Amino acid sequence: MVFSRGYVQVYTGNGKGKTTAAIGLAVRALGAGKKVLFLQFMKDKAYSEHNILPKISPNLKLHTLGKPFFVARKEDLDSETLERWEGKCVFFEPGKPPQEYLDLMKQGLDMALDGVISGEYDLVVLDEINVAVYFELIKVDDVVKLIKRKGPQVELVLTGRNCPQAVMDLANLVTEMREIKHYYKEGVEARIGIEN
Repeated sequence: MVFSRGYVQVYTGNGKGKTTAAIGLAVRALGAGKKVLFLQFMKDKAYSEHNILPKISPNLKLHTLGKPFFVARKEDLDSETLERWEGKCVFFEPGKPPQEYLDLMKQGLDMALDGVISGEYDLVVLDEINVAVYFELIKVDDVVKLIKRKGPQVELVLTGRNCPQAVMDLANLVTEMREIKHYYKEGVEARIGIEN
């Protein structure tokens, strides 16, 4: 039950819903009998979808490639956000990301490449890969090469803020989630079952 043609989709922007949209697409593909590889870059297994997605179908392979902390560059955050993330985030200097994260991202990129060329999967989701590129944990050239090596019947989805232009140029569909209003600005933290 392969697709006659697989496209490249990008979900980017500063608004909520990128991972949620990718999960919805994965569930739809599973419902149609498709095989799905869902790789979550920059995340650990602390998200609620990990309680249900593996039970939905044996056709889903879900892997997380992250640590139980976030990484960020201090210059990207205002003082209020820095204070809120104190103790929950590992900060690094530009061009000097943590080696353990580089190793995880390399592992994920290898899995992704295998997923798009092996012919085993109909849908491959690379959740938050754009964020990994933004933080210089993955080279944009490596993502471009991966897209170009994708099998013709594989649907590929890349999510995350700050999608590089080179990736958007290769995509067949680009959706930008734009934040207009968000309760995070009122101090509401991620809630189990909604954002987490």
